[in-house]
Amino acid sequence: MNKTTYQKAWFFVLPVVALVAFNALIPLMTVVNYSVQETFGDNVFFWEGVKWFEDVLNSERFHASLLRQLMFTGIILAIEIPLGVAIALTMPKKGPWVSVCLVFMAMPLLIPWNVVGAMWNIFALPDIGLLGHAINGMGIEYNFTRQPFAAWFTTVLMDVWHWTSLVVLLAYAGLRSIPEDYYQAAKIDGAKPWAVFLHIQLPKMKRVLTIAILLRFMDSFMIYTEPFVLTGGGPGNSTTFLSIDLVKVALGQFDLGPAAAMSLIYFLIVLLVCWVFYTLMMKDEDQ
Repeated sequence: MNKTTYQKAWFFVLPVVALVAFNALIPLMTVVNYSVQETFGDNVFFWEGVKWFEDVLNSERFHASLLRQLMFTGIILAIEIPLGVAIALTMPKKGPWVSVCLVFMAMPLLIPWNVVGAMWNIFALPDIGLLGHAINGMGIEYNFTRQPFAAWFTTVLMDVWHWTSLVVLLAYAGLRSIPEDYYQAAKIDGAKPWAVFLHIQLPKMKRVLTIAILLRFMDSFMIYTEPFVLTGGGPGNSTTFLSIDLVKVALGQFDLGPAAAMSLIYFLIVLLVCWVFYTLMMKDEDQ
């Protein structure tokens, strides 16, 4: 039986699509304009072509900040996705505790990003912060304002605390959408919990986990506010991720051409990785 496609439905979303496209197109064209020109003030521009792109791609500074960004994103995904799934598996399926757990999980997501950075800055201070004082009290030297490893540890811990809840909520929604018949069949067959997770729960969560990984990749790869408030990119440049370095070039040095070229390269990297990942995750979906 052929499905009837209602093409007129596009008219309802067309105004929103046009508004979003308009709001995105003008800033994008402005960035493209700056990326191929040079200005010395007085609104006078000189054509530079792809010079800024070549400078950025050949810059050791860009390579270093990109490597730090990739390392941070890899660590975040390796921790938050398994941890979020594990927490979702332990949450109750029925009863009043379901609402309590969901509200508790959603609370970190409601806190503004700059507030999260400020909270963890105070929390991790080696002298007065509860975390810093506790770690130093165990005989471990800890000062995230001076030690690069401590700065990385604090930044990762902050992001895990802030964003694992998103993975938990998505994974829990995926688990609750699995029909009870699957569990009853597995129980009749004598399947162990690990087999149930591997052959029933994990495949059925494929779509929501794809969304979770894509969202966390994009958020962590473009993170700015939290680490900037927490460490300012320091000590030294140890936590100067690509987003922080981009702001330093654009606003600190006011090099609009290189900053525009860097932002476009940044955008293309995020777009390309998301497309590759989504294609690999969903390649067997239609089979």
